Amino acid sequence: MRKTSNQTKGRIVSAAWELFYQYGYSNTTIDDIVERSNTSKGSFYHYFESKDDLLSSLSYLFDEKYDELDRTMDPNLNPIEKLLLLNRELFLMIENTVSVSMLSQLFSSQLTTKGEKHLLDPDRTYYKLLRKITVEGKQQGIFRNDLSVNDITKAYALYERAMMYDWCISAGNYSLCQYAEKMLPLFLDGLSAH
Repeated sequence: MRKTSNQTKGRIVSAAWELFYQYGYSNTTIDDIVERSNTSKGSFYHYFESKDDLLSSLSYLFDEKYDELDRTMDPNLNPIEKLLLLNRELFLMIENTVSVSMLSQLFSSQLTTKGEKHLLDPDRTYYKLLRKITVEGKQQGIFRNDLSVNDITKAYALYERAMMYDWCISAGNYSLCQYAEKMLPLFLDGLSAH
């Protein structure tokens, strides 16, 4: 039953974000989302109080991408290569399926919400995968000894959010992927044991 429940919620979230990207947040109605997801209004309201609640669900879509990458990533890549791959794939997904205004609204909603802050939820696939890669890097002596797994994971996530935030306040006037390809290796070099 739980799997079906998660699939229904996932269909609603996926449909909503496709519509938000295609028509804009303001021009998408709950009826549109219900129709696209092939669910019911009852199902929608079971998971979400309003359309605004869907703003924070973008992190679920990101985690679906991370689940896919975790299953398909070449296990022979070293931890730095894995982090660069994860970043490139996420930022490509953002550039191709999430408008700057929607990502900006997500950040804004996380600043003002009194409820759960999905972007910071340590149980997200994102953080679990980052921790797994960081542990691997520590075991291989790739990351600095004076930094804990949590320090490295938090710093990496913070840096990624900073790049997305900067892209948003710059109105997406440059390629997020290309900027990250240039800057992320410099950041990761600072975490390396050398």
